[in-house]
Amino acid sequence: MGVENTEAQLNFFELGGFEPREMNVSVPQSSSGLEVDALGDPPDENSSSLTGGPGETVPAIREEVVFVRNLRAKNYRLTLRKDGVPIATIPARGTERAARKFVKENEDWLRRMQDRHQKQPRMADRWMVGTTVMWRGEMVVIQRASSGDRPHVAVGPEVFGVNDLANPDLRPTLEAAFRSRARIELTARTWELAAETGMDVKKVSVRNQRTRWGSCTEGGVISLNWRLILSPAFVSDYVIFHELMHLKEMNHSKRFWAAVAEVCPDWEEAEIWLDKHGSYLGL
Repeated sequence: MGVENTEAQLNFFELGGFEPREMNVSVPQSSSGLEVDALGDPPDENSSSLTGGPGETVPAIREEVVFVRNLRAKNYRLTLRKDGVPIATIPARGTERAARKFVKENEDWLRRMQDRHQKQPRMADRWMVGTTVMWRGEMVVIQRASSGDRPHVAVGPEVFGVNDLANPDLRPTLEAAFRSRARIELTARTWELAAETGMDVKKVSVRNQRTRWGSCTEGGVISLNWRLILSPAFVSDYVIFHELMHLKEMNHSKRFWAAVAEVCPDWEEAEIWLDKHGSYLGL
């Protein structure tokens, strides 16, 4: 992965409340030819992953394990992503075979983590008048609202137009409105905090990301998850500050966290909020 493709990411599974399993490695460099995901994040179109070799499965695990090679990792690492997918990290000097053995040895732990994941509270799949949803960090009830001729609903103190109050699922309509609001507000807030911190941001995008809260490239492009608008302002600010500080440090070193703490003193509180309430964000 070239330098221009280096991307620092704040992922759901990093804040998932599941302590990862790790194992030291002291084996020769593998020659499996896997493309490296430089920061050990879930695989995307620029990274290679394995979900089982010929005739191989990882038994008794509800989600197939995704194996990702990370040249910076020193240990084998097993964690659970926010969407419930197990991620096994293969370190620079590790082998796929040893990683599979590591996963198998930790099947019981992985099943327990998946059980915990399934029990996490989530918003209803379908939204209608009377449904409770998360909006700007508060659990609020969708209610009818009077506003002109078009049907409207109130989500907390804010009002949104809908096509039909009798629609059995208002979620697509409301989420589209939330995304539009997020693109405006999160983008503006990022530029504001970039100016406040003196960071040189080239572009801000707000997207429908399923595995990360935000990301930042060395070229100054910051991407944010639109669902951050469902969180309190101090939480979305933290994620923005987190990505801005990656323009100084494209890693999670002590220097990076010191920079985050300097501009966002309540960052730990924000991470605790995400850990506790992240499942309510409709993921």
